[in-house]
Amino acid sequence: MRRTLADLLHGLLLLLAVGVAAWLSLGWTWRVDLSHGARASLSPQSVQVLRQFEGPVEIVSYARENPKLRETLGAFIGRYRQFKPDLGLRFINPDADPGAMRERGITVDGELEIHYAGRTQRLAQLDERALTSALARLVQPRERLLAVLAGHGERRIDSEANHDLGRFGAALAEQGVRALPVNLAEQAAIPANADVLLVAAPRAALAAGEVAAVVAWVEQGGALWWLTDAGGDTLVDALAPQLGVRPLPGTLVDSAAQGLGIGDPSFVAVTRYPPHPITEGFALTTLYPQAAALAVGSGATFKATPLLRSGERSWTESGAVADAIRYDADSSEVPGPHDFGLALTRLSPRPDRAEQRVVVMGDGDFLADAYLGNGGNLALGLRVFDWLAGDDALVDTAPVEAPDRALALSPRQLGWLGAVFLVGLPLLFALVGAVLAWRRRRA
Repeated sequence: MRRTLADLLHGLLLLLAVGVAAWLSLGWTWRVDLSHGARASLSPQSVQVLRQFEGPVEIVSYARENPKLRETLGAFIGRYRQFKPDLGLRFINPDADPGAMRERGITVDGELEIHYAGRTQRLAQLDERALTSALARLVQPRERLLAVLAGHGERRIDSEANHDLGRFGAALAEQGVRALPVNLAEQAAIPANADVLLVAAPRAALAAGEVAAVVAWVEQGGALWWLTDAGGDTLVDALAPQLGVRPLPGTLVDSAAQGLGIGDPSFVAVTRYPPHPITEGFALTTLYPQAAALAVGSGATFKATPLLRSGERSWTESGAVADAIRYDADSSEVPGPHDFGLALTRLSPRPDRAEQRVVVMGDGDFLADAYLGNGGNLALGLRVFDWLAGDDALVDTAPVEAPDRALALSPRQLGWLGAVFLVGLPLLFALVGAVLAWRRRRA
């Protein structure tokens, strides 16, 4: 009886110990990351950004009823929730209201919207660098200002039409950016507190004083975003010599776009990007209708770095772009690949900035309302503005990669591996089998 009571008491104490341990685990956790470079944990920069928030942050994911995708999103956001428990995550199925999703510009399954203090950030890809950068932009209190040249047939930032940039302006407003149309016929200069000046291919000629104001903005160190379309831009003669960049005649066409199901030859699709802070880690396809190739001249004070590049089967079409076109080597057409997006930098004349930044893109249609929802057009446009405004310096969270994820073998080494595994091992097994069969017959 004593032994039975002792066993019963031992079992009760064991259950009590397990219950206490389970209860303590709800409030006390211990975690260790043994991966190379602690790549399974948040970087110190991300933790520092999270500590700047003074209230709850809500993340909305527009993910379909896909358990694997939602589980991946939840696990990733869970890393951030360890340091900020009031960071909420909820899911909305985009298939429930496709029309509303199109109006909001949701194009990627699992796309994130981050809400804090009345401001919003949109995120179309899932990695620590992108999410932490979005959080850092949300927590900064200063309103950023985009000055947009107006009054000369440019694409309007305050109008929602197929040709205009109204939807892009609305996306900027959600991120705390105020887009201000600037008509130099009504005001003498560009606002000095503007972070970036956007020039979207003016069609009407500017007065001499207006041209001088734009040129002075660049000469004094202002950040410039120049969208110059194929077929005419009245500021080319003023800006091209100053920046050392000039659009080439003709329309850039790329037959590789047909592989993506795009029948119009005037559409250039980009899936790979030259290395640059704007495109680092960017893996979304972007689409550019009727773009112009760009040429970099000599003697410019700016250093030019490619951002967008057409494929090997591209050229500058000098004639009308129709369904059946081909490269004509006897004409003025220039074979590709061509750069049609460039990032320019130089030492800034302004004391408050170390580097002056300019982005020249040979297409403005990719940000127009009619095409903004294609692939990663919106996401790339927001990245360009952030870099021009200097916000890339907010966060430096380059992803840590495992040192042994890639195995580079020479053709000779691949040949030896094939010979060993495809020829040597089968022969060895056949020989062993033959020896064993021979020994059994003799026994």
